[in-house]
Amino acid sequence: MKTPNIYILKLILFSLCCSMLVACSSQKDTATSRSMQNLTARYNYIYNANLSLNNHQSELNQTFKDNYNQVLPVYIGPDVDKTQLSMSLNIKAMDEIIKKAQLIILEKNFSNYVDDAYILLGKAHFYNGNYFTASEYLDYAAKAFRNNSKSHIEALNWQARSLMQISLISAANIVLDSLENNLPALKPGPNLAEPFATMAQMSIYHNNDGAAISYLKDAIKASNQQSDKIRWTYVLAQLYEKQQNIPEALIQYKKVEKSSAPFEMYFNAKINQIRLRSASDKTIDARGQLLGLLKDDKNQDYSDQVYFQIAERLAEEGSNLEAQNNYLSAIKISAKNQYQKGLAYLKVADLNFKVLKDYLKAKSYYDSTVAILPKNYPGYDLILKKTQNLQYLTQRYQIISIEDSLQAIAKLPLQEQAASIQRLVNPNLPAYKQSVNNGPPIEYNYQSGAGRVQTPLSSFYFSNSSAISLGFSDFRKKWGNRKLETNWRQSIRSSAQATVQDIAAAITTSTTADSMQMNTGDKQALIETYSANLPVTAELVKLSNQKISDAYYEIASYYLQELNDPAEAEKTYLTLLSRFPNNNHLEATYYSLYLINKTRDLKSADEYRSKVLKQFPSSVYAKTITDPSFSLRQSEAELLVNRHYNLIFDQYQKKQFGDVIESVNESEKAGGNYLSAQLSYLRSIAIGRSYPVDSLINAFNKVVNSYPDDQLITPLTKDHLNYINLNLEAFKKRKIALVDFDPNEPPFTGLNFPSQVANKPLTAALPVIQNTITPPLVANIPPVALPSIPQSTVAITPPGIKTDGTFTNAPSGNYYYVIHVADASLTLSSSRFGIGQFNRGNYTGSNLRHQLKEFDNDQLIFVGNFISFDDVKNYAGGITPQLKQIMKVPANIYTSFIISKENFDKLTSAALLVKYFEFYKNNY
Repeated sequence: MKTPNIYILKLILFSLCCSMLVACSSQKDTATSRSMQNLTARYNYIYNANLSLNNHQSELNQTFKDNYNQVLPVYIGPDVDKTQLSMSLNIKAMDEIIKKAQLIILEKNFSNYVDDAYILLGKAHFYNGNYFTASEYLDYAAKAFRNNSKSHIEALNWQARSLMQISLISAANIVLDSLENNLPALKPGPNLAEPFATMAQMSIYHNNDGAAISYLKDAIKASNQQSDKIRWTYVLAQLYEKQQNIPEALIQYKKVEKSSAPFEMYFNAKINQIRLRSASDKTIDARGQLLGLLKDDKNQDYSDQVYFQIAERLAEEGSNLEAQNNYLSAIKISAKNQYQKGLAYLKVADLNFKVLKDYLKAKSYYDSTVAILPKNYPGYDLILKKTQNLQYLTQRYQIISIEDSLQAIAKLPLQEQAASIQRLVNPNLPAYKQSVNNGPPIEYNYQSGAGRVQTPLSSFYFSNSSAISLGFSDFRKKWGNRKLETNWRQSIRSSAQATVQDIAAAITTSTTADSMQMNTGDKQALIETYSANLPVTAELVKLSNQKISDAYYEIASYYLQELNDPAEAEKTYLTLLSRFPNNNHLEATYYSLYLINKTRDLKSADEYRSKVLKQFPSSVYAKTITDPSFSLRQSEAELLVNRHYNLIFDQYQKKQFGDVIESVNESEKAGGNYLSAQLSYLRSIAIGRSYPVDSLINAFNKVVNSYPDDQLITPLTKDHLNYINLNLEAFKKRKIALVDFDPNEPPFTGLNFPSQVANKPLTAALPVIQNTITPPLVANIPPVALPSIPQSTVAITPPGIKTDGTFTNAPSGNYYYVIHVADASLTLSSSRFGIGQFNRGNYTGSNLRHQLKEFDNDQLIFVGNFISFDDVKNYAGGITPQLKQIMKVPANIYTSFIISKENFDKLTSAALLVKYFEFYKNNY
């Protein structure tokens, strides 16, 4: 039998256990429960979470690739694509921290570590790339725990960093204002270092270097983390250098050099000291000191920076060619630092563009620059625009090279021509030189003007130097400079392995240029093209010379107007006059030379001015010389002419043919203009709709006789007359010559032709790249008489199949020529009618159709279908120079391009149109 004492003891023990269970329950806010929650939250969650966070920060510091060519970031955050901020990096350690913090908030809500949990949530999301989520958690923590100065300031600090990461600078500034106001509440010590660092970074964003220096000094003083103090000292040195405070910058760089800094930072601190000392003291042998760094084996990976700095010194001294050689050495040996290589490419490009005036070489190096430098590099868009525009010069120098070479070959005995064409196609064969009358000696890979011209491009990859260059750039961007050897992916090898590979490289011949040539089929096609286009008759020589003179004139105009290089422009104009003293650009050439010499050589300027006024008194150039406001009035007059034509065309569409005839007659009385031929054609059609065939024939004959050189209307009118003569008896039976009328269709039905495009090519099919850039006009050069340079027309054969998920540059069976008009309010009836005139006059029987596609703010006129890329390219070469007469709308609101039917069918909005333009820019 149990005694009462044992019963009482059991009851006491049971009550005590129940009390302990209640005390441990998270549902009760008692002293016991708070103590237990504090204990478990601190050691089970907070400690481990902070440990993981510190380890992750250390790993990030070690793996982050600093760019020492710019001011280093004060603190390191995750490298996240700003366009995909909603996508988490899904770092496992951060996910674990988030779980621990959430457990504290849910189950340890009476502990003293809830504020730490929310801050941990913010930090974890920050390092995971979820900056929006991080800022929200930290904002809550800052507001909810305002009374805890340490937590409040830490939350504000990380909230500001999160907002800065997503470029919400204004919002971050507001947060930092609150942070700075609350800093006095925090005791001096390590907790102040991070806020000072954040404010320093914001000051750098605002280019307030003085404030940044002050904050960094405070951060260095407060911090107890050696790695942070070293980094901030280096940034401090960079800021002093930006302020031209060289002595203080040298002191800070010296501190970094003597510290336990990472080797790359140590090396850059040392090389910067040499650079700064040599800049202030010319007696210092900077080159010798820099080359001395290469004697240490551990510096070999940074030899590209050494040669780059040597080149910088030489460029400052004016030793441009030697500087270029050192930049090229930096490029050649660069294996890891792609940013450094991109800067070297940019320096070589700028050197050739600004100093050496070798624009073709500059074009090649700008191409490499944009392929290697990141798109967020300051001025990247300007570099990209420059490299696209310089293509204009390359194309024209290529035309000169090809035409000069073909003329030289045509003068050879017949039995030698075939071998010479072989050398032209394969430039590695022994070069053949021949002088052209009144011209320079000809050499395959002919160097004309500013630089050496590439051989004609082929669709075969290894004969397309641009494609090869881009391929090399892409390869090096990913892999760095690698030797052509076995196991090239390995960056570290055993000594035995390296020896074997060096021996193999020594006995193996390198890839020769012969292996890079086009395949037999492509080469044979090119030989046949050149053979067919040899200028063997006086008429063909005249056409060839016209192409050369046009190219020289366009190059000179581009130097003057786009590149603002009057010296090179004058040189090219004089070359044009020397080779072709009676060319068809004389008045414009004389006027341009007058402008060039107007401010530097008055005697020459007066000479060219006199030539313009005496030889071309009625030209727009002469009128501009005598009346400087003529050019402005001329542009206004063109707008009036377009408006007048569209009014008459409206009458034509409404079948008010009598009004059309009367309006055109009145227009002729007022004087001619560049649309006179088209107005005369409208009148002829109106006569045909009102009178018998004899009146129509007379009207058409008047058009042909009045405008014999018009390339748009006269060919069309001649075709009409031929058709009428073939069917004259049928026409004479009609009371009215033209009985059926549709303004969007040909007024006559031509003969039956096969349903394919372009039985009448407009340009010779030489392998010359289609023009892609139209240079802007100088304000005081009359726009009317400048050369007919095609507008922006995409006509480059795709080098390979690429896609962005929507568009592709894969070869197609159908293509369109498209004119994009960036104004949906304009009526384009007269423009479409002009396109129809061009098609009927130049592509009779080809069954070309033009249609209209409309978006909210844009319109597309598209012409097709073309069955091959070459067909649409030839069509673009013919119609683009005529667009001014065809479109009758301001030239600055329309452009033209080529597109496959598959891609065109996907253009359902203006946004997709913009996306296609971007796809073209990046992949064609």
